[in-house]
Amino acid sequence: MSLSIAARRSSLQDRFDTWTPRTLDAWLDTCAAEFPERDLVVTDERVLTYAEVAAESRRLADGLAALGVRRGDRVGLLMANHAEFVTLKFAIARAGAIAIPFNFLYRTDELRYVLRQSDCKVLITNTGFQGLDHAGMLDEIVPGWDSESFSDRAPTGGDAPDGLRHVVLVGRTGDQGRPDAFTGAALAALGADNPGASEGAGHTPDDISDLLYTSGSTGSPKGVQVTHDAVLRTGFASALTRAYEDGRRILFSLPCYHMFGYVEGLLSATYVGGAVIMLPTFSAEAYLTAIEKHRATDMLCVPTMAVALVESPLRHEADLSSLTAILCGSAPAPVWLWEQVERDFGVSEIVTGYGMTECGGAMTLTLPEDDLELTSSTVGRPKMAGAAGVPGSRGPDDVPVLCIYRTVDPSTGEVLPEGAVGELTSSGPTTMLGYHAKPEETAAALHADAAGTVWLHSGDLGQVREDGYLVLTGRSKEVYKSGGELVMPKEVEEVLGAHPGISQVYAVGVVDDRWGEIGCAVVVRAPDGDALTAEDVIAYAKQHLARFKVPKRVEFLDPTQLPTTATGKVQKFRLAELVAQSAALEGDKS
Repeated sequence: MSLSIAARRSSLQDRFDTWTPRTLDAWLDTCAAEFPERDLVVTDERVLTYAEVAAESRRLADGLAALGVRRGDRVGLLMANHAEFVTLKFAIARAGAIAIPFNFLYRTDELRYVLRQSDCKVLITNTGFQGLDHAGMLDEIVPGWDSESFSDRAPTGGDAPDGLRHVVLVGRTGDQGRPDAFTGAALAALGADNPGASEGAGHTPDDISDLLYTSGSTGSPKGVQVTHDAVLRTGFASALTRAYEDGRRILFSLPCYHMFGYVEGLLSATYVGGAVIMLPTFSAEAYLTAIEKHRATDMLCVPTMAVALVESPLRHEADLSSLTAILCGSAPAPVWLWEQVERDFGVSEIVTGYGMTECGGAMTLTLPEDDLELTSSTVGRPKMAGAAGVPGSRGPDDVPVLCIYRTVDPSTGEVLPEGAVGELTSSGPTTMLGYHAKPEETAAALHADAAGTVWLHSGDLGQVREDGYLVLTGRSKEVYKSGGELVMPKEVEEVLGAHPGISQVYAVGVVDDRWGEIGCAVVVRAPDGDALTAEDVIAYAKQHLARFKVPKRVEFLDPTQLPTTATGKVQKFRLAELVAQSAALEGDKS
């Protein structure tokens, strides 16, 4: 007989009544000792147990150490959700290095920038992904990367990532490969020839484990520095708040370069000896098939995925009886969607949440026992964290929470009265250490109060209700989300502004019933650009931007139609309103 939500949560609290800080690799070894034969990673290609992941990560860590990787070195992972991502991720931790899971949708210039800015020493990559030629990009960025002499090359200066000394190519079935490249198999063989090379790396739970790139409101992407202990606390808080049962099996296609898949999926599952069922890409059919094939009990998605799932004809044919829970986040969704998911899939535990990479991932969740109206009208409350939470804190259930939220005046930073709408700020043990090599941006995001408590400014406007639940009311920054990914308007504008048919361009995020939020490019045509169409703009964007940054909508305005201040500055919030009104009119006509 299955345990109640309260009983499952109580069991987890009892098991982890004291929080013991660990490194990621030490935690993996603890889990492998307790659940050696249980599945940890499930894909259509491979299934790996806890013991197998631990053993393979140890061999790969020894290989990295033999290459010269030491504590604090940065190792990049340019790889989709394949089983080897997990073994390599833990191997990097075991070697005492910092993992940089790069966005595998990056184009050449984007990849060049993050490789250089992160001072990446070793890059582990697949040949490509869905038509993106990563090997070809590297030919442009660091010519000769696949030669034996690459590690000894002389610095070239400029925007080249001169710190990169080794590239490890992990081939996949059907890849043409590079005959002279150093491969994943060669890395494992090097580790086998140097057993124990990674022992004594000297890293601690408070060391940086991950450098996760996220877009900001201005400038280039920023590398968020989080610790081993921080991401493990967040993963445990997810398991506790959602009341995981023993052996939960979590399905997701959300990439592990993102906190969603990495923490809410991979790390949280380990607290109950569970498994992750990883898909490299999303389709409703792939999700539904995987639920039946691998007996998934839980799945992670964003609202666009949920809509596709309820619209798929396959939902009537697939055996979904194993599924009991869903976490759907990253964007707001109407209550009718949750009700349809509950009705069509027979799922009773539906939750949503909110957070930022800078916080350490999702900091709030609704509870699986909450009414669906809360799932639609709020983004949840700070996660229950028990022994892993803020010392002395107490949530509505008298359980310590993962972080504390309060609002401040977005202009002055003055703390506002309880319940007042303002900029959301948070504090807790999972907050980032700062942005890598960006002291000014770090200083703008993190502020210490008179008591020495560090508060992170979110850039989001919202309210902390009397019951502890958060309500989002807007963004004080201009960034928006597309497909669950943050998009930096300035980057889109700079790319599209280079098109000869475009005189001015402004990228804004607008609410969309199906997608939650989409990117829209508001374009003023050049004097000789009358023939420019929305399709032309989108096609140009697809050539130069990662897929999630490509606007889903294009609106054309005359210069006189742009809403401006008295000083001539374009008001983007009014642009967003104009786009929303235009979309509403089109919907009425249809």
